[in-house]
Amino acid sequence: MMLENETPARRQNSQLHPLFRDRYFVSGITLLIILGVLAVFAPWLSAHSPDEMDLYGIEAPPNSEHWLGTDEIGRDVLARLLYGGRVSIMVALAAVFFQAVLGLLLGSIAGYKSGIADMLIMRVTDIIMCFPFYAMAITLAAILGASSWNVILIIGVLHWTGIARLVRAELLSLRESGYVQAAKSMGVNSFTVIYRHLLRNAYAPIIVNLTLAVANAILAEAALSFIGLGVKQPQPSWGNMLSAAQSIRVIDYEWWLWVPPGLTIVLMVLAINFIGEGLSRVLNPRPAVPIKDIHLT
Repeated sequence: MMLENETPARRQNSQLHPLFRDRYFVSGITLLIILGVLAVFAPWLSAHSPDEMDLYGIEAPPNSEHWLGTDEIGRDVLARLLYGGRVSIMVALAAVFFQAVLGLLLGSIAGYKSGIADMLIMRVTDIIMCFPFYAMAITLAAILGASSWNVILIIGVLHWTGIARLVRAELLSLRESGYVQAAKSMGVNSFTVIYRHLLRNAYAPIIVNLTLAVANAILAEAALSFIGLGVKQPQPSWGNMLSAAQSIRVIDYEWWLWVPPGLTIVLMVLAINFIGEGLSRVLNPRPAVPIKDIHLT
């Protein structure tokens, strides 16, 4: 039985999952799905191969045959944009998976065991975080060489510290809880206690952090590829497509070479940040401060 002033639309909206009532999450997931579909169905959406060269249409502006024009050696920009999305997204996801495994493992050990293990792990974390990310990333990329796998390795090795510190802080606050002490007294092994009783109760901030880490990984890959130390040509990625913008002539007269990949990176990062904001608002809601408790000074 509906309430007197409750409309069917309002009742249906109240039955939705809280995430799908959050405008940030809905906007972000919609935009992410659109970009993901474009990348996944790239072979069917583009009439050209990303490596196919049109020698009669080098640096041609957008036209009926090449909707986003061609690059400096006659390759279709739209095809490279769609296929490059596959590479950039997969590199970002693989890097975040790598840093999640390292961060969860080391953060759990530090937060649960404490003592010498905690001290050693946190000192290594502090040392890595002391150095600027891009300074260390450029150095490692110059040593290891430019490739997709090296980008994944570099981002994963340098970005695990944030998730490790977060996991450690969450476990330190939960390990003295009654249910954890009860599990220990029953002889439950440490792995089970960490997985079943600690991480499962600390999942909300971890999910939010890893979601935002994907956006950071996309930006890191784009930055390294832009300077030639990331994904190597001829394999397309949004970052190495932007490397064409290093020329003043291209920036001034050939906007189709750098605006599409730059705009796509902005939209992807914006979508992921919207999703992270929505997850944060739903999974970690901040209690509203009553007006009477706000004091103006």
